[in-house]
Amino acid sequence: MFTASVGVFLFGLLAAIAGGAVGAAIGGNYAFVLTGFCVLASWGVFAATGSTFGLDYLAFGPFMGPHIAFAAGAAAAIYARYKGAHTDGKDVNSPLAGLGRADVLLVGSAFGVFGYLLQIGISQIPWFGSHTDSVALTVVTSGILARIMFGGTPGKGVFKGSLHNPEKFNEGARGLFGKIQPGPNGHWLEWQEKTGPLLTIGSLFGIFGAGASLFLASNVGAALAESHPEVAFDLAARQANTFGFGISAVIILFLITNRNMPVQHHVTNIAGLAAINFFPILMGESLNTFHWEATSTWDSHTWTMAALALVIAALFGILSAVLAEFFARMWYNRGVSHIDPPAAAIWICNTAVWVVAGLFA
Repeated sequence: MFTASVGVFLFGLLAAIAGGAVGAAIGGNYAFVLTGFCVLASWGVFAATGSTFGLDYLAFGPFMGPHIAFAAGAAAAIYARYKGAHTDGKDVNSPLAGLGRADVLLVGSAFGVFGYLLQIGISQIPWFGSHTDSVALTVVTSGILARIMFGGTPGKGVFKGSLHNPEKFNEGARGLFGKIQPGPNGHWLEWQEKTGPLLTIGSLFGIFGAGASLFLASNVGAALAESHPEVAFDLAARQANTFGFGISAVIILFLITNRNMPVQHHVTNIAGLAAINFFPILMGESLNTFHWEATSTWDSHTWTMAALALVIAALFGILSAVLAEFFARMWYNRGVSHIDPPAAAIWICNTAVWVVAGLFA
């Protein structure tokens, strides 16, 4: 959207300056919750009009895009710790406006601009840019940059932060997985890090998001084909996995209130994408050729293929859940700043879905 002209690009750039400051001011997780609400509102607009401007600008653009607002909040938190204004550089919950520091908000602006430019750059890479989640990859990259810049000893110079903090590996442990096992040096989400909860959340929240994605792709897609024939026949399908992601993002609001909520937007996002890609393949076509019909017209065979698509989606949901926990153990648990585990899982699994689906299409 923001590469259509120089004017549009500059408009987005100014909006990203503000969006980054807002993300820092209200806190990264509050900004992410607002992303979820923007996704849901934008779906209402899209279903009624066929326009994706809400998703493009509000939910995943300079207004509340995670690569701008959330990432800026995370970067501003570790900067505030570096400057001695905040005690916890991993704190993406607290509104940093309460610190009364303009420099903290301006760092948010700087990382908002970084996120805006990097996401555009990634999206322009041939093939890869359209076969990964450029927003998620930008969130991860922004978090890594913020830690390297400000994650060292407070006030002792920038670009001295440690990515892995190997000095905090579990003493006496053998092998990488033993060294990064959660323990006294940190946890991400203690209630979902064990194998049982991890697999359950990955599979069942995966089916949860995948089912919603299939219904939206079919029913909204069919409705738009009738009411707005100028809209691309697969546009609803290509946006469908964002709805479950939006619901999952809103759930973070309850996590902020000290409830042990499951964090699973990486699961619903990827499982939804998998269902949307593999359902057409199971029906003998591909996402690029499949014309979605309302579920009221589906026969028994179609429902059976939809059920199989949910099973495949559950497997990708598990993969995303496992990868997020792995990256939490690699970067988050022992670290001094927030490098987002779900975002690290999302961009990898997004590309994996496209690659595997492409092999079968």
